[in-house]
Amino acid sequence: MREPELPHSPTAIELLFDPAAETAIRAEWEALAAHGMSSLARHTSASNSPHITLVARIGLPKVDPRVLVDIPSFPITLGAPLLFGSGERRVLARSIVPSAELIGLRETILTAIGPGDDAPHTAPGEWMPHVALARRLRIADLAAALELIGGDVHGHAHSVRHWDPATAVITTLAEMRQA
Repeated sequence: MREPELPHSPTAIELLFDPAAETAIRAEWEALAAHGMSSLARHTSASNSPHITLVARIGLPKVDPRVLVDIPSFPITLGAPLLFGSGERRVLARSIVPSAELIGLRETILTAIGPGDDAPHTAPGEWMPHVALARRLRIADLAAALELIGGDVHGHAHSVRHWDPATAVITTLAEMRQA
């Protein structure tokens, strides 16, 4: 049974990485693309930065940026690959090691926006922090794709943004202060 289609894409609050970690993730995107596989390297819009989706929801309320003032940057580790979905094509992603700081940031945001109908992949109790590498990777390409993904990537939280796909507006909510 298919899930009912949403009337439009949910808006999202996302965590972005420091430049070195972003470069490492983009290198994995490029490696997949160079081998003719599905990859986020082919998605060239301004919104396509490596990120962790903290919450996604239709009708996501505005977040008062003051809630996020003075949040320090914190370490983030990208770990083992993950597969989401079913069928012949899957989402290939990197797991994110959940730290107390990451979970705390997400809880701060969830408190600020209040309860709502979150997208299934970001609903409380369902959220699995990850960074997508490919959205429609063929299962037949999985073994080769895994050969192109390196070891753990260590980076830092850089900023928090709000992404509204209906208007194509990206709003920076907070720049993380360096500790």
